[in-house]
Amino acid sequence: MGVSRQQAIENRRAIVAAAEKLFRERGVDAVGLAELMKAAGFTQGGFYNHFESKDALVAAVMEKAMEDGGETFASILENARSADADPVRQRIEWYLSPEHRANIDAGCPLSGFVGDARRLGDVARGSYVEGLAANLKQFAKVIEETEGINEGSRRKAIALFSQMVGTLLLSRAVADVDPALADEILDEGREHLLAAADAQRGKPSRRHSRRA
Repeated sequence: MGVSRQQAIENRRAIVAAAEKLFRERGVDAVGLAELMKAAGFTQGGFYNHFESKDALVAAVMEKAMEDGGETFASILENARSADADPVRQRIEWYLSPEHRANIDAGCPLSGFVGDARRLGDVARGSYVEGLAANLKQFAKVIEETEGINEGSRRKAIALFSQMVGTLLLSRAVADVDPALADEILDEGREHLLAAADAQRGKPSRRHSRRA
């Protein structure tokens, strides 16, 4: 009995979802087709019913991840506006939170795939670049709206997001071996960026004192 069109679509989604999880956890190059198909609940022979190659799968994963990441960013901004909160602070606090650090499977794809990005195929790299460009454009717009500036918002968005990604990745890198150091990196990075964001608006710092 053949597989219905709807079932084929669902099977493809399952493969993409399983691949994204494994790629995020271990890196694209470290995951073979047999392993990812088994994780999706299928045999390796069925892979080519859905994708021409592993590169095609990686491209599909990257496209989906960037779309999901954009939706998450938009949701964070909408929640901040609904709560009459500062959207820049809200994003920093979410991005540099222990919960986001632990959410490797479904956290920000820009940090999740940054180590793989330069080694991906042309289509997948293109999706990553588009996702990054859209993220920075939206972040710059938020900074512009929040701070009431017309110039420099893009530069601030790039600098701020780069520091956020770097802090997150360093904290993740040592979390399993030295949790205390990982927390220190995350906390100091977050508080520094929040204090800088407040200073740019002429607000007093909200940094909480902590024992060394």
